[in-house]
This record gives sequence, structure tokens and C-alpha cells, in this order.
Amino acid sequence: MGTSSVVGVRNRKVIPERQQKHKRFSLAKGIVILILSVLVVTQLYPLIWLVLYSFKTNEEILSGSFFSLPHSPQWINFTSALAGGRYFRYLWNSFFVTSVTMICVIIFSSLTAFAISRFRWRYGQVLLLMFLVGMMIPMQATLLPLMIIFKNIHILNTHLSLILPYIAFQTPIAVFILHGFMKTIPGEIEESAIMDGANVFRVYWNIILPVSVPPVVTVCILTFINIWNEYILAATFISAEKLKTLPFGVNSFVSQYSVNYGAIGAFLVLGALPVILVYFLLADKITEGMVAGAVKG
Repeated sequence: MGTSSVVGVRNRKVIPERQQKHKRFSLAKGIVILILSVLVVTQLYPLIWLVLYSFKTNEEILSGSFFSLPHSPQWINFTSALAGGRYFRYLWNSFFVTSVTMICVIIFSSLTAFAISRFRWRYGQVLLLMFLVGMMIPMQATLLPLMIIFKNIHILNTHLSLILPYIAFQTPIAVFILHGFMKTIPGEIEESAIMDGANVFRVYWNIILPVSVPPVVTVCILTFINIWNEYILAATFISAEKLKTLPFGVNSFVSQYSVNYGAIGAFLVLGALPVILVYFLLADKITEGMVAGAVKG
């Protein structure tokens, strides 16, 4: 009887403790869900508002009813955006500049990360530190020096005047991500390849780079997102109409006496569509590459 009573008392003590822990867990879970719900609303609302905005007339937009649905969807706004905004010309320019930048960033950053992480040399960490310092330089601080340099070497008002600074500003974060992943690759892999007669470039091209696909994809996506809608450098270095990128299409609907707000909204939706599609299709790759470069590193 004594033993059974002691066990019963212990069980009565354990059950309230479990219930209390369950309540704490439920409360914490509820708080997390609430915070995430607020973040989802604040992040999605501007996008939803922009889509509604693109289907409205100027009268509906200027009436100040931000939360209202359009009375009649104005599909003509998208027609105006495609035709009057020179959408396809600007789309091609943005695609060309972004693609060339992505390719160059991948080549330069992967070679640099390979040299820093796989070679044993004195100044490897110093070079990595220089790239990390490069991440802290604001883009706006380089506008005037770059304009003077590009004017002197006669590449101002060309796509090259955009591609070169884009590469310079995107390479440091790419080196940081790729270096964190490459230094975790076992050295036995390249040692066996070298014993089989492979040179340094073959080790990089056939072994290290294929293994580093997740962070490489992450770098591609981040570069695409950062460059696609960039406006400050493009507005500073490009003045020729045929060379302008996608963000400049908004100016086509602003005249001295009127503004076509609906067409502007439609153009913004069309301009953001490639970024949204790329992000949602490859969002898991971003997480995978960032975790591979951060946790393993």
C-alpha cells in the first residue's frame, strides 16, 4: 500500500507538470503563428495592392479608396504598358545586363572562393577580408567616381557601364557564400583527382564546381533579384533610350500635364513578374544554398 500511494502521488505531480509544459508550448506556438501571420500580411499586402491598382482607372486611384476592388477591370492598362511603355525593349535590356552580370559573378566569385578555400597561401584570409569589406561599401558612394572614370574611358552610356559596377557589388557576397561551402568539401576528393593526373583547373571545373551547385544557384538568384530592378546606377549612367532597362518604363506614362496611373501599375506588375516567378520557383534553392554556406562553414 505504501509503494502504490507513493507512485500515485508521483503520477499526480507529473501530470500537472506535463499539462503546464503543453500550455507553455501552445502559448509559444500561438505567439509565433501570430507574428508570422502579421509578417505575411505586411509582405503580401503591397503586392496585392499593386495588382488591384493596375486594374483601376485614374478616377478610382485618385479617389483615395486604397482597399477597394476595381469596379471594372481595366485590361487596357496592360495593353498600354506593353505598347506605350516599350516593355519588351526594356525587358530585353534588363535580361541582357542581368544575364551577363550573373555569368561573370559566378565565374569570378567561384574562382576566388576556390583559391581562398582550397589553396594554402599566406594572403588567402586577407583577400577574403577585403571582399567582406567590399560588402560594406554603399553603392551611392561610388556614383560620382564611377561616372568620372567611365567618361574618361568612354564607356559611359553603354551597358558595360552598368555591368562592371554590378559585378563589383555582387561579387563580395557571392565569394562569402561560395567560400563557406567550398571549405567544407573533403580534401581527399581533389587529392585523388590530382593523383590521377588532373590539374588545378580540372579539379575546379569537374569536381569543386559541380559539388557547389546549391550555393551557385543561390548566388544566381540573389544576383538576379538585386540587379533586375536596380534604378540608381541605371539612371546615372544610361541616357540613350534604346539602352534603358525595365525600371525606366514607368517614365513613359508621365507627361507634363497628365499621368496614367493605371498603366504605371500594370507596368510595375509586369516588371515584377519575372522576379516573383524566379523566387517562388527556386525559393528552396536559396535556403539550401545559404544554409550550406553558413552552417557548414
